[in-house]
Amino acid sequence: MSTVSVPTPGPAGAPGAGQRRDAEATKAAILRAARHLMARHAHTDITLKTVADRAGVSAPLILKYFGNKEALFARVMSFETDAAALLDAPLEDLGRHMVRHLLVGQTERGADPILRIVFAPLQGEQGDILRANFRTQVSDHLAVRLDGPDAGLRAELAVGTLLGLGVMYGIARGSRLRATAVEDIVERYGPTVQALLTP
Repeated sequence: MSTVSVPTPGPAGAPGAGQRRDAEATKAAILRAARHLMARHAHTDITLKTVADRAGVSAPLILKYFGNKEALFARVMSFETDAAALLDAPLEDLGRHMVRHLLVGQTERGADPILRIVFAPLQGEQGDILRANFRTQVSDHLAVRLDGPDAGLRAELAVGTLLGLGVMYGIARGSRLRATAVEDIVERYGPTVQALLTP
């Protein structure tokens, strides 16, 4: 007769996999809320309570996960994780990947991996941090991957081309653009970005 082993529960209060997943989902919701608010309001006008209300959590929970408002917004103003995903493709297919990644972020998550740079003028001194992070974590990171002359210029032009699409899709909300399938846009717009990456 075979026996079935039953996992022994951990000590009371020990975090399980489900709790870790919930914590990560909560942190992600807080960051989404903070990004949403930062795209519409000056950093100095955003309170932890406003972020908490939008994220559906309590302000003390934000403090538990991020420490304070400045630490939370330091995360919001970093593009490092978003840039890693945006640029995660072989160079020969990177243009299409970048376009697809931007559009999928908009359509499935209501978020844009890099578009919040557009709102830097709202942020005063914090906007300078946002711009510096964007240059080093997005444009300069991309330039390092490019071969040939004027890599830095071509990287900035490629990112600018992508931002234009993001503004038209996510902010101006062009009706014809939004009615077009993502893959159709990728096939039309991807080569434009790619031409700057591998001329």
